[in-house]
Amino acid sequence: MNEKETWFPKFKPYQGNLDTTPVQTDEYLPPAKSIVLGLQHAFAMFGATVLAPLLMGFDPNLTIFITGIGTILFFLMTGGRMPSYLGSSFAFIGAVAAATGYSGAGSNPNIALALGGTIACGLIYAGIGLVVMKTGTAWIEKLMPPIVTGAIVMIIGLNLAPVTIKSVSASSFDTWMAVVTILCISAVAVFTRGMVRRLLLLIGLMTAYFTYFLLTNVLGFGKPIDFSVIGNAAWFGLPTFHAPVFDANAMLLIAPVALILVAENLGHFKAVSAMTGKNLDPYMGRAFLADGLCTTMSASVGGTGMTTYAENIGVMAVTKVYSTTIFVIAGVFAVLLGLSPKFGAVISTIPVALLGGASIVVFGLITIAGAKIWIDHKVDFTKNSTLLIAAVSLIMGAGNLSLHIGSFDLGGIGTATLAAIFLNLFLNRGEEKAQAVNDESSAASSAVQH
Repeated sequence: MNEKETWFPKFKPYQGNLDTTPVQTDEYLPPAKSIVLGLQHAFAMFGATVLAPLLMGFDPNLTIFITGIGTILFFLMTGGRMPSYLGSSFAFIGAVAAATGYSGAGSNPNIALALGGTIACGLIYAGIGLVVMKTGTAWIEKLMPPIVTGAIVMIIGLNLAPVTIKSVSASSFDTWMAVVTILCISAVAVFTRGMVRRLLLLIGLMTAYFTYFLLTNVLGFGKPIDFSVIGNAAWFGLPTFHAPVFDANAMLLIAPVALILVAENLGHFKAVSAMTGKNLDPYMGRAFLADGLCTTMSASVGGTGMTTYAENIGVMAVTKVYSTTIFVIAGVFAVLLGLSPKFGAVISTIPVALLGGASIVVFGLITIAGAKIWIDHKVDFTKNSTLLIAAVSLIMGAGNLSLHIGSFDLGGIGTATLAAIFLNLFLNRGEEKAQAVNDESSAASSAVQH
């Protein structure tokens, strides 16, 4: 049996130069380096994975715990072929709010309804994964060629930009600290080498944290860090679990989010393929199936819906470490974090301004990854159809234009994604017809001349 017929690849130790050679998906680093890189991925997902459940009235500690388990299961179900962290998905927020009537503050009293709908969504998504495993990705490729997938990746980064900027705009001090965070991360990325450069987010964030501590707790500028929450938190504690309730209306509202997840994750996988230089299409069905089943598992105990995480793709874009084993370590860290209120309290002391500054870097890198898909596939922007697909969908996504189909809110990413898909099908058909007419005219003219 050759490697292509095995579920897992044959993992081998990395033997290149970290300054010049990427670490591929089927390579692994020594334990010490793997652990710190896994910790960096855990930090990268933390802000968004905590924010999403808060916006839906879910328990952040439970969500962190479940995403760690989900990420490890994702590694196993994809055969270690797809480097990705499964975090809490923002695509569910609008649908969950509509299905539960959540006001946006405190715990969601109708969380059980949201869980039932999310389970239905996960099962549909897993079903799509089975179809892709059986039929391949050709039909998805037709729906989403590089112009569309590149736009989707860029939309994800641009759509999150306003939320990130708002998070660092509470005060002038917060804005300046976000800038300091960006400068710290950028300095590590440009002026360091080797392993230090690979840990640019972690080291940059720690440097910014120390700077923030000196300016606030020591010198008295801005809001100081409150360390009392660490002392008051227990070392170990199980999160609170919830049981789902299956309501037809809630399921109809939340289940269609599966289509958004397919489009979103396809963009993520295309970005990873472009970065690694490997064709990951044969494993896309596995990834869809794994994500769908992990979403179902998460909602069965009270967690949010899951998705592959753009933040961690941004980390890979700058570290050039694509090893899938790193994400198992990140998953273990997340499980420990979810089981330790004290560890969670330490992380919670990171000021919003610093997380926002790091998010600006990461979301910007996601956006550029979408542009890289266009460049790598030599997308032809001399065609009006291509220009319009990119122009319309990007502005829709950046402006968070959201269409409502009945009581279902597509959200900005969903609306822009569907716009890119439908414009591609409609406009390219028009281009093909126009080209056919031109070809016939040219052939007739040539025949007359001869």
